[in-house]
Amino acid sequence: MSIYLYTGNGAGKTTAALGLALRALGHNRKVIIIQFMKGKKDIGEYKFRHKNYSIYQFGSKSFINLKKPSLKDRFLANKGMDFVLSAIKKKPKLLILDEINLAIACNLINLNYALHVLKKIPKNIDIVLTGRRAPRALIKLADYVNEMKMVKMPNRMTARKGIQY
Repeated sequence: MSIYLYTGNGAGKTTAALGLALRALGHNRKVIIIQFMKGKKDIGEYKFRHKNYSIYQFGSKSFINLKKPSLKDRFLANKGMDFVLSAIKKKPKLLILDEINLAIACNLINLNYALHVLKKIPKNIDIVLTGRRAPRALIKLADYVNEMKMVKMPNRMTARKGIQY
């Protein structure tokens, strides 16, 4: 199996991962998504229900101060990283670790601990890592790396239900 990494300052990293989830579900494969730094329940991927689809959030409902994350933010992110080890016992075919790149980059999660956990994931599980500022070690570990680049966006962008969340 493979590790896919989506990073960069452009939009679409989580959306690309969700596209892979949709494909896997279409082939009746089990998908588990673990979201770091996210705690809002009014998002499409959280509201979606399917017998082979599970999503878990390890973040607060408010935005995180990336320069000075709180102890609660660190606790939740590490709880999510610990949860990866229980999630793999459910034998998914696709495991998405949404925003893990940024969680590591802003020191919510220790890089060495994340690498340790990633190496424990069985080889028959495809892994997707998303988030800005992917550490070089994750880029090196991944089989496929895509960088989303923002080319253009409206001056005043509003998040739209069903599109951005």
